[in-house]
Amino acid sequence: IIKKKYGAHASWAIWADETDTPKSNMGDTSVFDSADIHKQLNPNIALVGLNISGYIPGIFENFHGKGGGAYKIRYATKNTPLWGAYLTDIIKDFPEKHSSNVMKYLRNNNDIVNRNIFSFEKELKDIGAINPVIYAFGNDVFEILQSTIGDKYKIKKLIHYSHFMSKEKYREHVLKGIK
Repeated sequence: IIKKKYGAHASWAIWADETDTPKSNMGDTSVFDSADIHKQLNPNIALVGLNISGYIPGIFENFHGKGGGAYKIRYATKNTPLWGAYLTDIIKDFPEKHSSNVMKYLRNNNDIVNRNIFSFEKELKDIGAINPVIYAFGNDVFEILQSTIGDKYKIKKLIHYSHFMSKEKYREHVLKGIK
């Protein structure tokens, strides 16, 4: 049901293993074909980005492409409670690489924020989240979530994974955020 309903926009913090390079196997979503993949999923933790940066061609491919800094999420969450967390964006169907353009649009279209927050809460319910902890990638997402649903959920802020820092430093940051 989740694959059909949200698979074009969301995914889970599970990746094929890294091999020869940090970005190797990032696009391999065959891990989701395993019959027992559900044992690794944790709907009570959500990792939330702002929006997609471009077209996502397949199911559960958001945060799983070869480009960008999502490989840092794989590295940072491996062998932590965040492995298997739900991955989604707060603003759906708004492909844009520059968050400043997204935020400018949202400031002038608050109804889009409200509609997407409503959708996000339905998404959490549909995945079976019970009292989830939400980790926001970056200030913009944190501010949107905190100002709209911060009284309902525990929301933590993480530096955005595309921030200029090594994957090792990003993992250190994420580990501090978990505590």
